[in-house]
Amino acid sequence: MASMTPNNLSVLHRFQAERLGPRPALRYRRNGMYRDISWDAYRDRACAVAAALIDSGVRPGDRVGLLGENSVDWLVADMGLLAAGAVNVPPHAPLTARQVQYQLSDSGASWLFVSTEEQLEKYRAMRSELPAIRGVVGFQVYGDDVEPWEAFIQRGRRALPRLAAEVRRREEHVGPDDLATVMYTSGTTGVPKGVMLSHGNIISNSLSSLEAAPRLPEAVVLSWLPFTHIYARTVDHYGAIASGAPLCLADSQDTLVENIAEIQPTNMSSVPRFYEKILTAVACPDKAEMGKRLRRIFGGRFDWLGSGGAPLPYPVAKAYQEAGLLVLQGYGLTESSPVISFNSKEHYKLDTVGRPIPGIEVKIGPDGEVLTKGPHVMKGYWKSPEATADAIQNGWLHTGDLGEIDRDGFLKITGRKKELLVLSNGKKVVPSYLEGLLCSDPCIDQAVICGEGRNYLTALLVPHWDNIARELKATGVTLVADDEGRARQREVVDLLDGRVKRALADVSNAEQVKRFAVLPRPFTVANDEITVSLKLRRGVVLNHYADRLGELYCE
Repeated sequence: MASMTPNNLSVLHRFQAERLGPRPALRYRRNGMYRDISWDAYRDRACAVAAALIDSGVRPGDRVGLLGENSVDWLVADMGLLAAGAVNVPPHAPLTARQVQYQLSDSGASWLFVSTEEQLEKYRAMRSELPAIRGVVGFQVYGDDVEPWEAFIQRGRRALPRLAAEVRRREEHVGPDDLATVMYTSGTTGVPKGVMLSHGNIISNSLSSLEAAPRLPEAVVLSWLPFTHIYARTVDHYGAIASGAPLCLADSQDTLVENIAEIQPTNMSSVPRFYEKILTAVACPDKAEMGKRLRRIFGGRFDWLGSGGAPLPYPVAKAYQEAGLLVLQGYGLTESSPVISFNSKEHYKLDTVGRPIPGIEVKIGPDGEVLTKGPHVMKGYWKSPEATADAIQNGWLHTGDLGEIDRDGFLKITGRKKELLVLSNGKKVVPSYLEGLLCSDPCIDQAVICGEGRNYLTALLVPHWDNIARELKATGVTLVADDEGRARQREVVDLLDGRVKRALADVSNAEQVKRFAVLPRPFTVANDEITVSLKLRRGVVLNHYADRLGELYCE
């Protein structure tokens, strides 16, 4: 983009709309046909949203919920509420009604956008606990308690003649230190924390990411990762605005390969799981043939592919490189807006997460923890000064990850200081929180959640055998005599399956335990599986039961 650093994301959007006008800004498919939205139309609809919100009494700094899957409407609503000076609170679409309620209530959201009937029902189920919500707008839903999206847009357009100056004034008065979004992420206790990211945080990160890995002048960006995660939001959504490249929306994860073939993008960000699945699908003994199959799927226009959200296995990156497809890995977290480091097309090492992007400092603490400092570091956690003070010390954000920096300045992540699982699709899970939910059931004595680097969660369960026996006796079933036999007894497994589902009823799909193994004996101090203070030695347990866990993932 031209040499200017705007104060906020809305001014950046206006600048690009004025510069690029009729050129395509967004591309999406509807009813089987791809459609373009120009920068002029994008800006026009965003201003209408801003005017409608202002007309509804939304003030600068008010929090506005945006609950829905990726869509053009989601992007327009985001830019519109930012133009009104509001703060975007975007719960993840797969969350349960209770989880959505917590985020909207904790942030004090006063207005809400929803995408579908399914998302609207989450709000309706918790409406009595969300008295601060003054209005709801539905992208694809209608009802007495929801204003249709197009009617909302038209209301904003009617209000614009008298509110255009106010929209412009609000835009100009939002500074880089003002909040753009509050994004909730689970902390080590399992209680969601709202990460406060400012306009300056996100703009600096978008521009620095583009400087580290520039896009071609004719770039076309395909986006499929959820905008409710900061990865896609900064790199795809705001990154496309900053670069002026058309942003094309995939229909869904299931149609991604089809969308790649039709759109022929030059850039795409993804999580390792996608690259792994494609590689598995084309695998064959002949490397040359496998390379042809990969290139056939990805087409001939890709400049480079981005990977983040979870570690990218070196063999996967190497296989793509040998096929002539460069997958560049980066690293970051929500609290850092998110990009901390990234490989570039000119300077990369496949077994690292790259060098720090421009304007960002990274160092390794005395205990091996990765620390970072710069304009990308969050303002703090919403209403949590203690957690903020713990995370940011003397300006340095403590990432909770362990790493090392090589002589060429490339960062390698070697482990995780905090106890947090990352699935292969990039979803983060707090195991201790889920274990607590499971152990609250009287039939479950001990539980260990597993799934690091996998595509779903499993668990090792130690039953409370007396309670199990009592439950089964009530149905006329008797436990078998030997320990190993009863751990595999069908009635025991079925009973625990129902208990697990009930214990995890209010957590997201990514936090559900898909399979579990029943253990005949508890974890003990004698086996070094728990400490004398009864704290779990997770690494020891996972090592002891590696074979059983392997069985749970054998399919």
